[in-house]
Amino acid sequence: MGRIRKLLIPGVDKHLLIKDATRLMPDLSRRRFIASGASLGALTLLTGCDVSDSFSAESMLKQISKFNDGVQAAMFNPNALAPTFPESAITRPFPFNGYYDQDDAPDIKAADWKLEVRGLVENKKSWTLEELYKLPQVKQVTRHICVEGWSAIGSWTGVPLRDFLKLIGADTRAKYCWFQCADYDGYNSPLDMASALHPQTQMSFKFADEILPRIYGYPMKIRVPTKLGFKNPKYVISMEVTNDYKGGYWEDQGYNSFSGS
Repeated sequence: MGRIRKLLIPGVDKHLLIKDATRLMPDLSRRRFIASGASLGALTLLTGCDVSDSFSAESMLKQISKFNDGVQAAMFNPNALAPTFPESAITRPFPFNGYYDQDDAPDIKAADWKLEVRGLVENKKSWTLEELYKLPQVKQVTRHICVEGWSAIGSWTGVPLRDFLKLIGADTRAKYCWFQCADYDGYNSPLDMASALHPQTQMSFKFADEILPRIYGYPMKIRVPTKLGFKNPKYVISMEVTNDYKGGYWEDQGYNSFSGS
């Protein structure tokens, strides 16, 4: 890596710098980083860069996040399945999770909804809910793991995303599937193609054998049991197959994009 210069910003307390830097991390990453012994040297070694007047703690953390994404992607086994459970293990009631109150969840009418398909696909037609319901569906009972530290087991039924990508002639050599949602503030989230093609990644239309309730993402959510919960977008209104990284609601706030569970 070569010699690392340790040039500090004049007048800056290095301990306060580390405190401010870790504050920018998502809670789970912050706990892990602090537990491993957060230090200026750790930040410097991870990024290979100086902590100087031209390099902020926030910039370092962005590099750490990018490095972490690369490591997780390299370690990801597209054939390894997330654990499945008997229906007796389902968490009841299954918790609502969102950055807004449950009563503020989007209220979407089936007649007004279509799934828009864009990007590197042969067939860019929009899909109605009725058309999607007619596609072959499978059920899984898997665990939802939240970045906040809790988990819950649920039953999800829907179309394997890889089957839908094949149906629309998607270029699966592309890097991402990017989802836009009807949540407030324009929620969106990128999904790496390897995870999109995982056999358990699903376009979910039912929860517990019933039409997907409003609070869980009606009319469609993307269920990715190999990812943390925020990588499971709800109220999806469009999907784009692309080589461009377009960011995401939480990713733009410092959360790792890969975020495998």
